[in-house]
Amino acid sequence: MDIVAALEADSGTTCVVGAGGKKTTLAALASRLDRAVVTATVRIPIFDDWVDRVVVTGDPVGALTEVTGGATGETADPDAGWPLGLVPEQEREDRYRGYDPAVVDELGDFDVPVLVKADGARMRRFKAPAEKEPQLPRTADTVVSIASVHVVGEPLTDSLVHRVDEVSKLTGLSEGEEISAADVAEVLASAAGGLKDVPQSATAIPLLNMVDDDDLEATAREVAAEIHDRVDVPRVVLAEMRADDPLIDVV
Repeated sequence: MDIVAALEADSGTTCVVGAGGKKTTLAALASRLDRAVVTATVRIPIFDDWVDRVVVTGDPVGALTEVTGGATGETADPDAGWPLGLVPEQEREDRYRGYDPAVVDELGDFDVPVLVKADGARMRRFKAPAEKEPQLPRTADTVVSIASVHVVGEPLTDSLVHRVDEVSKLTGLSEGEEISAADVAEVLASAAGGLKDVPQSATAIPLLNMVDDDDLEATAREVAAEIHDRVDVPRVVLAEMRADDPLIDVV
């Protein structure tokens, strides 16, 4: 099994949420697919350097039709480069805006994997969603909820954690207290956390990222066991998404 198979990203719409590696996960998946669309339902940092091109358009369906020939999957432009980025607007020099989730729903009619950034984390390594997060398309097939294992053993502070108050609500931790493996699992396994608003038809897959040494792998396995104790998910993926071979294990 490779990282694409582990995250079931080889077809349909795959959304990434959480913190600690959404962009690297999208890039790793996109680079391993023959064809892929990369887009967002929230703000996304400029990503032109890891896709073939970014098309800024209010009509992503039309743009994708020009490349593929339509929902039939017949190639209209055999020289079109992949992966293809689609965004509605460049908000400022360092980021694009995202589409309304209903617009991304329409991209699911094409025979091209769609990779979606569906919430924000301000470069933190762990988070719980706010009231209006995540922004998941109704037709999402897979929702990958990410956390960095680096936060285990660290204090609950806003230097590492996005939305400290929301994490506190789910875990009972006070700001400054040490984050445990069970705390990370509690957030990822919660219907108010990593599983929030996941469509009933979608597959939820927690991803523990930044597993870059043996000690962190042991920590990740502890978190994975705690997740399985709390919720029925098909697998928990352990990965180092910056590595040439990102997949560490599936548990």
